Amino acid sequence: MLKLDFHPAGRHLLQIPGPSPVPDRILRAMSYPTIDHRGPEFGALGLHVLSGIKQVFKTKHPVAIYPASGTGAWEAALVNTCSPGDGVLMFETGHFASLWKKMAERLGLRPEFLGLPGVEGWRRGVDAGMIEERLRADKAHRIKAVCVVHNETSTGVTSDIAAVRRAIDGAGHPALLMVDTISGLAAADYRHDEWGVDVSVSGSQKGLMLPPGISFNALSARALDASKTATLPRSFWDWGDIVSMNETGYWPYTPNTNLLYGLSEALEMIFAEGLDQVFARHQRLAAACRAAVRAWGLEIQCADPAVYSPVLTGVMTPEGTDADAVRGLIYENFDMSLGTGLGKVKGRMFRIGHLGDCNDLTLMAALCGCEMGLQMAGVNLSGSGVEHALHYLRTHPAKVTGG
Repeated sequence: MLKLDFHPAGRHLLQIPGPSPVPDRILRAMSYPTIDHRGPEFGALGLHVLSGIKQVFKTKHPVAIYPASGTGAWEAALVNTCSPGDGVLMFETGHFASLWKKMAERLGLRPEFLGLPGVEGWRRGVDAGMIEERLRADKAHRIKAVCVVHNETSTGVTSDIAAVRRAIDGAGHPALLMVDTISGLAAADYRHDEWGVDVSVSGSQKGLMLPPGISFNALSARALDASKTATLPRSFWDWGDIVSMNETGYWPYTPNTNLLYGLSEALEMIFAEGLDQVFARHQRLAAACRAAVRAWGLEIQCADPAVYSPVLTGVMTPEGTDADAVRGLIYENFDMSLGTGLGKVKGRMFRIGHLGDCNDLTLMAALCGCEMGLQMAGVNLSGSGVEHALHYLRTHPAKVTGG
């Protein structure tokens, strides 16, 4: 039975790749009294967060903010741009790419999956060359959108989004580019306008350091034009209503007022540190984490160093070692949660999150817990990952700058 009175000493160490730990100052902001979502104070709040989130996406175009999870933003991207029976080209990089494909099928679209077969396809990023080749063959332009995942949370693999845009343009194809950056936004470098993305999908519970419950669609002019002729049913997700009302800081329905307080505080934290410094911090902690995994003698789930994720590291356990059993030992003994393997890699790997409100000491605590848990599980480690991570951090000091 679940023990509802489980209160061990100290803080629980939440090292899953989202939801990420929520800083105390964001929790305090969310505790402000709820205000009238039709009053003048709320309009000012709405304009403030809408302006700030554009800076995080690096866009001058509208960003729709929904009171929903990232899954809702997936649906919004598809139903606003597509019509029943439209072709959608998607690339299988992991569990979440697969879930987006299932949604497309349920909505009456015709998704086509590219990718490498088996587990190998879950260890690498998007192959832009395969996308260009397929689009060149689509002479009738039946494919209306290309959908890819920027940072695949299930595997720790990023993808080169600018290369995907070049592939679409190289093929001379009019397909829209849609990108899931739910776990990438505010943790890994992302450039909506510069990379030519038409719809960027994201959520609040990863790099933005908020609880789940806010999702985003960053839009392009082409995406908004497509929404005028798309015929998939939509009401709650309709861009026309929300973008129009957002111009004055309001929503066409009741927004999640207190989460927007939290979003405002999160944006203040990110801009105070500086967005580029946020990215550098994530890259540095990720490199230290990978140094630990290599020292243990274990494989990193991502097989291509060029696309290592700065958000999480997937750790493959040796043949015959149940990764979930290792996670269970760590949870029971050290009150630390690690991400489970999903889909094709269930039981074969675990995931260490190093995103959002994290620093050297939180990473080192996580690696200590992992190393002790692996030893308790009888895994024969080649060496101390903790020592190697400490060495990396010592020899690669952080550059502390303000925004």
